[in-house]
Order: sequence, then structure tokens, then C-alpha cells
Amino acid sequence: MSRIGKQPVPVPSEVTVTLKGTTLAVKGPKGELSRTLHTEMILVHENGMITVSRPSDETRHKALHGLTRTLVANMVEGVTKGFTRQLEITGVGYKAEVKPYGLLMSLGYSHTIEVKAPAGVKLTAPVPTQVLVEGADKETVGRIASEIRKLRKPEPYKGKGVRYAGEIIRRKAGKAGGK
Repeated sequence: MSRIGKQPVPVPSEVTVTLKGTTLAVKGPKGELSRTLHTEMILVHENGMITVSRPSDETRHKALHGLTRTLVANMVEGVTKGFTRQLEITGVGYKAEVKPYGLLMSLGYSHTIEVKAPAGVKLTAPVPTQVLVEGADKETVGRIASEIRKLRKPEPYKGKGVRYAGEIIRRKAGKAGGK
């Protein structure tokens, strides 16, 4: 059996779970998430736990078993605690400002860039050189953080650009210079 898939997902008391066929809806203090899971996976919600089981030991079912359990666990964690991705902006004049629609970013281009926050995602900039992406859906938070990073990837010579917090950028030596 899958080591991850066989573990039950605990459901806190403040979270309500609705299971209709293959659609799982989870509602909690941080929001509401809904997802249609694979039709062959069997979900059971009882005694404050959600268990995922598979119909056979085929390789495909083994892979789906662990995936489905992780998706369910991320949904429950998202509506209770939420997910956060932190980005750092490095460079002279590079900054982010909070606007009602999301962020206004100056990243060394001749124009500023507007980043609109989708529903369920909160974009903040506690410091002009730091961006926080917060939300209940782990997949959406990661995608939005990735899109912001793509606006100006960190370059290897001076390290200017947008990077994830704690990300290490391999630096290159510049020109050899002189004769």
C-alpha cells in the first residue's frame, strides 16, 4: 500500500466536509474549496477522518492513491491554516506597491506592471522589496507566485530580479577585464 495514501486525513472540528460522488467540498475559517477527484478512488468520511482507498494494486492506482490523499490533505490544511509564498525583490529601484486590485510592480522596465489578484488570493507587500502571496488553495498560491517571479527572473551576474525567499541564485563571474 502507498505509505502516504494509507494515512487518514484528520478533519478539525471547525471544518465541514461534503462528499458528493467524486466531488469533495471543504469549508473552513479561511475559505471554501471544491475539487473533483479521480473517479476510481474511493473516499470515506467518518469519525472526523477522511480515508482514501484504491480498487486494485495497478501502478496507475498506486500513483493516484497517494496523489488523491495529498490533494485532500492540502484542501483541509488550506481552509484551516492557509498557504503562503514569500518573494524577495532585489535591484536598484525594483519595488512593489499594494493597490486595491493587487500589486503595482516596478522591475526595471520602461513601464510598471500590474499584477491582479484572483479570487481567494491575497497579495501584500509589507516592505517594498518583499511580496507575500496568501490563500487557501496551495496550487493557486504557487501558480501566482511563479507568475510574479517570471516577470523578472533573477539574473546570475548581480542577482537582480524577483526570487522566492530562501532561493539561492548561482552567481557567475563577470568579464575578465583588462589585459
